[in-house]
Amino acid sequence: MAESLFITDVGPRDGLQSQSTPVDTEGKRALIAALFAAGLRRIEATSFVSPRAVPQMADADVLIRGLQAPEDARVSVLVPNRRGLERAIEAGAREVAVVLSATETMNQKNIRMSLDEALRTCRHTLADAVRAGLRTRAYVAVAFACPFEGDTPTDLVRALALEMREAGAGEIVIADTIGAGAPADVERVLDALLPVLPADSIGMHFHDTRGMALANAWSAIKAGVRRFDASIGGVGGCPFAPGAAGNLATEDLVLMAQQCGFATGIDLKALCAAIDTTSRLVGYPVGGRSKAWLARQAAG
Repeated sequence: MAESLFITDVGPRDGLQSQSTPVDTEGKRALIAALFAAGLRRIEATSFVSPRAVPQMADADVLIRGLQAPEDARVSVLVPNRRGLERAIEAGAREVAVVLSATETMNQKNIRMSLDEALRTCRHTLADAVRAGLRTRAYVAVAFACPFEGDTPTDLVRALALEMREAGAGEIVIADTIGAGAPADVERVLDALLPVLPADSIGMHFHDTRGMALANAWSAIKAGVRRFDASIGGVGGCPFAPGAAGNLATEDLVLMAQQCGFATGIDLKALCAAIDTTSRLVGYPVGGRSKAWLARQAAG
């Protein structure tokens, strides 16, 4: 039996949050439904942040309340603090994620907190989520490089990942927020993390700014990681991180995984329909490096 790769599509949240074209609630539900139809069972649907900070996510409460999901699906939402967590619980969310930037300046620019303050906020939010019986994820953002401070020390990434694990995060997602990492950097970070964290508790989140996201994913796969974020059509990018480009495209990761013998449970032909849905919603063509080839296969 083929070994499984577990993919969380973050397109509905990370992919849409920075789009200039407003996407209404029904459009978001249509995208999520298309992802479910393609076989995805882990989706990051929205974020309970301030609507003033991220207007695209202003409908988080309504979206989650009315969302239809398969019984075996896991739908997560991003929460920035305890208030966001309270809103998420009220809306019926069952899995939440917090984000901790690994550098002082990124936290100041992003959420106007020091690193220590952001760490305390994440710890308290995770503790509350665990007490509420929710599944939990924690992102360690700018884990390879920060747009303001340069390269991020590996020892710091390891320390923060352990802090999040101790606080109750079931999955620690190491995020290359600005797409600065290369495969050797992935090896270096995972060499530091895997001796102290179970491999099945680590996820990776890559952006494709320098065209290395898929190569970075393969480096992580070779190191033993089996959990990845990706975004349908490669859409996305952090609005608070200068220089951040789109995410690793879900279709590229699925195609590589399947050709290399891994099971994903995802149908590539149906995934092409989800790419088309995304293009309609954002108002321009999207797609990863494999899009043209996949489209020809689907047409044939």
